[in-house]
Amino acid sequence: MDGIVRAWVDGWVVSRGAAPPVREPWGFTVDVGQAAQVSRHVFAQVGEGVEDTVVRKVAAGVTGVGVWLKVFQDPTVVGGWLGEGWWVDPEPGWLMTVPLRADAEPTPALEGYRLRTWTRGGTTRVLLAAPDGSFAARGQVAPTGATAVIDQIETAPEHRRRGLGSVVMRTLQTAAAAEGAETGVLAGTPAGRALYESLGWRVVAPLTSARFVGAEG
Repeated sequence: MDGIVRAWVDGWVVSRGAAPPVREPWGFTVDVGQAAQVSRHVFAQVGEGVEDTVVRKVAAGVTGVGVWLKVFQDPTVVGGWLGEGWWVDPEPGWLMTVPLRADAEPTPALEGYRLRTWTRGGTTRVLLAAPDGSFAARGQVAPTGATAVIDQIETAPEHRRRGLGSVVMRTLQTAAAAEGAETGVLAGTPAGRALYESLGWRVVAPLTSARFVGAEG
């Protein structure tokens, strides 16, 4: 599964404007350049292939606040591997994939909403504006060859359960397929998983996010 993880890393750095990933014996290091996320260590193995000794060793070498670990295993498992100073998100994310089709059916329009797409720096963004012009939903996709990472899907609370997320996702998938991508990859939240599965995405592995917040004292 190293290939899927690499595809996610490659697309994510394009989508977020992060530094090119540095290959490590156990995965990848990415400099993000934000106070809340200075850098992230992404482990290449998934599920039962993740080795606790490797995660423990990398985590033990982290001394800077704002460094993250991304481990493709359940938080209840990974949490037991980390020492003092680590905050672990109790809810798992999900590494997911879907085949992309260049001949997919056109995305239906939503009455009253305005859909706009644009591309900058290798990333295509989608915006759905509400009838009054306010924000309703958004998302973005970064194709990197045969794969494309869909990222930052968001729907305003007052516009949820109206099919906007599906419109955004289908629009992004179609745009990626038009660029030659054959497989979509994303790291989904628990809240988004049902939407993605309804559109044909499948779960590859759970994802634990952990942040070093500093040892007490």
